[in-house]
Amino acid sequence: MALQLKVPKIACSACVGIIIKAVTEIDPTAKVEADTKTKMVTIETQKPETAIKQAIATAGYPAA
Repeated sequence: MALQLKVPKIACSACVGIIIKAVTEIDPTAKVEADTKTKMVTIETQKPETAIKQAIATAGYPAA
């Protein structure tokens, strides 16, 4: 399932790395792409959206 989330706190590549790490810790096969300009994160995962949102929020980057 593909998710598109707006994550307003993304500012740089380090932020993207933290989000990727948070997602892949709960779904090692997930594919994560993020755009720091649009603040959009696209995630291809088998996990529920709520689990993904919780993981990135716990990492300090709540989805809008």
